[in-house]
Amino acid sequence: MSLAAGRTVRPADSSPAVDRSLRGSAGIGLRSPHIRKLRAERPPIRWLEVHSENYFADGGPALAALDDLRTDYPLSLHGVGMSLGSADPLDRAHLAKLARLANRVEPTLVSEHLCWSGVGGRHYNDLLPLPYTEEALAHVTTRVGEIQDAIGREILVENVSSYLGFAEATIPEWEFVAELARHSGCSLLLDVNNIYVNAVNHGFDADRYLAAIPRDKVAEIHLAGFEASGPFLIDTHGAPVAPDVWALYTRALARFGPQPTLIEWDLDIPAFEVLAREAATAQSLLDACHAVAR
Repeated sequence: MSLAAGRTVRPADSSPAVDRSLRGSAGIGLRSPHIRKLRAERPPIRWLEVHSENYFADGGPALAALDDLRTDYPLSLHGVGMSLGSADPLDRAHLAKLARLANRVEPTLVSEHLCWSGVGGRHYNDLLPLPYTEEALAHVTTRVGEIQDAIGREILVENVSSYLGFAEATIPEWEFVAELARHSGCSLLLDVNNIYVNAVNHGFDADRYLAAIPRDKVAEIHLAGFEASGPFLIDTHGAPVAPDVWALYTRALARFGPQPTLIEWDLDIPAFEVLAREAATAQSLLDACHAVAR
């Protein structure tokens, strides 16, 4: 596939390498109902992921809790507000806050979504999909390089769920994601639940998606739950991981190896023990994959 001419291509080795020390381990998203338990009891969770924007303040109890937990748990920063694919200029104040937070808590991984969430200076509370065109690919490729330069770290870019496609799209989603990774210098956060949701919603083969992604570009995997709404699946992050998603995850591990895996749960957040059980299921599959790899 040819890329649109005239954009900057960031060499693959021009940013710090992603720290692979979480390889083969399952973690959970840190949510406020569970902070007190984690601080008091230090349960044996392998690692924690937080939404970066929740910790952009200069101080306060949330940041104090994160400073405390990072002494025992590796951290991943997961952004939801960069609006990576927007036509608006990158928010330099946002980037500066992300860089400051990363320098403070020294995360193992830093990630953002392949989406847009604002335009014309107006922010929408959603992760909206891009039109999969060469123009959009060139635009996002350049922006990934600018972000990595600004924060001095490699970022992981995550595929998002969607419910409608753009008539203007000329590139299959999986090829768009693969080309972005090849040409921008980023790695991928592969959301297996989002692949499954989109495969059902748009009628494509989820395994074809996995096969198109470069093996050496996946550095983290996300798992979450969805809900069925008529003929569509809705990515709610409010339910256990579905059996078909666990099956697809097993096939993803066979292709990409035992990559760090995160259980996401953002709606109707259950007791900590529920997330821990989901993480334990992922860990058992990671351990089996690692045993086979040896």
